Amino acid sequence: MSFFVSYGQTPTEGSKTISSSDTSGPKKITRNILQDRKGDIWVAAFDGIFRYDGKAFTKITGKVSSARFFSVLEDSKGNYWFGSIGSGVYYYDGKSFQHFTTADGLLNNDVGSIYEDKKGNIWLGVFGGASRYDGKSFQNFIINGETMNEDRTGKTFSHRPPYEVNAMIEDKRGRLWLATRGNTFIYDGKTFTAVTRGSQPFKNVRTVIEDKKGNIWLGGADGLWRYDGSTFTNFTRKFVGYIMEDKKGNIWTSSERAHNQALALPKYDGKYYSNEAWALSRYDGKSLSGKKPTVTEIAHNPMCFGILEDDKGNIWFGALGGVYRYDGNTIKSFNSPGN
Repeated sequence: MSFFVSYGQTPTEGSKTISSSDTSGPKKITRNILQDRKGDIWVAAFDGIFRYDGKAFTKITGKVSSARFFSVLEDSKGNYWFGSIGSGVYYYDGKSFQHFTTADGLLNNDVGSIYEDKKGNIWLGVFGGASRYDGKSFQNFIINGETMNEDRTGKTFSHRPPYEVNAMIEDKRGRLWLATRGNTFIYDGKTFTAVTRGSQPFKNVRTVIEDKKGNIWLGGADGLWRYDGSTFTNFTRKFVGYIMEDKKGNIWTSSERAHNQALALPKYDGKYYSNEAWALSRYDGKSLSGKKPTVTEIAHNPMCFGILEDDKGNIWFGALGGVYRYDGNTIKSFNSPGN
């Protein structure tokens, strides 16, 4: 089953309808989505941070910043963190904002990922490395070519160095995995070790998750990989941008399509796209132990980004034109008509 997500149109495929909503969500690139403890959906997009209460979207950052936002996190205390490109990170307690930049010790103002560890530290993935915030100050960790090390000098980057940290997770053993455009590292609290399969390092990994069984999943330039603690298993060599495990144990990815197909697309944001090169796909959890797991392509787009399963089992995903929701039957767009 495959649905075509179009911008500014309401196409149909068979008896399945892809509809547009009258509510207005983000209209630009949507990178990250989460559901908070109250059930609201939060969206980080190039036109701001949006909150959806089930009826309408509210732009949270409209009066605070015009920056492009890449990441959003609700921390263990119920506060929110918004990572921007070029403007650092914003802390929001539901009433007021606090803004952190390199002037406050943040390593770099391009914040692509945010994670909270089990001790309550906030990790910010930036260009050049990562910053850890303990509630009082930042401690920075810098990527130096093939290695990564703690910096004790207070160094920050006003420019954009290479090798940003794209994603972070803390595994069941308490180790932090950091996926970067260079190597992928495991940090045990003292030492950063590059992740390798044989002698080959994992490079340009865009996403890393730990599933319910404790397996680590890596997605990036080398495709989709699973690590069970001793063996790496590859599922596709196509570029993978994001991975999510749903409540049933299925693995969802945003990735390059296995078979690109030339399609005529409507105009979007002043540009025309010649093909639908990316797909939102679901790997059936029950078949992942076999050599040929069952993969279903749910939607295809010029690009797909972050994925979320909400508490009702709906799948949300970001794309170039905003945010979409898949209820198992229909894909609904929340961008304004004509965008």
